[in-house]
Amino acid sequence: MPLVYQQNINFSTKLGVWRIAEEKDFFLQQVPLQRQITHPKKQLQHLAGRYLLKEMYPDFPYELIRIADTRKPFLENEAYHFSISHCGDYAAVMVSSGLRVGVDVELVTEKVENIKHKFLSPTELDMIAAIENTSVQMLRDSLLTAAWSIKEALYKWYGDGEIDFIEHLHINAIEFTGDEGVAHCYVSKNTHIKLEVHLLYLNGNCIAWVMS
Repeated sequence: MPLVYQQNINFSTKLGVWRIAEEKDFFLQQVPLQRQITHPKKQLQHLAGRYLLKEMYPDFPYELIRIADTRKPFLENEAYHFSISHCGDYAAVMVSSGLRVGVDVELVTEKVENIKHKFLSPTELDMIAAIENTSVQMLRDSLLTAAWSIKEALYKWYGDGEIDFIEHLHINAIEFTGDEGVAHCYVSKNTHIKLEVHLLYLNGNCIAWVMS
């Protein structure tokens, strides 16, 4: 089974990453297609995310998943807090019985250079440039993709929509150790909450996750 990464973060929180190598029928034997999705690739991604929920928590009531107006999936009884992300051939899931969570997976790509000003402030762009200048191992595409994934994870953690990625989601610093890292961030909409977002580079992807 292509469960390529799993981490038991604490006694109530798990993170898993699945490489999608199966056909649709493999997933349909275990989980239903819960939304009207016509694109074959998006069907696979949807099914892989639901399947991974079941793989990590066999008693997860995936049939009770609802979609909020913000497009965030949730359980009405909040038996679990969870977040799902997919990109290309990968699906990532984070589940907790007690903490709010957010996860994002992004393929490292040079295309993020074209949209950097839509999600990073001038101060954050300077911070990225400083990391790039002091580390010959970190390519700009990897850094910008990490920043994008960090903010996507924060957005999913917040969960209520109407978030401006520059005005409300802030990255103060990112520290790397090999293929892993941690970003010191805060959310400033109607509050000021400090959060740490964890990073992992895996098979050409960047995975970011946060919990609180």
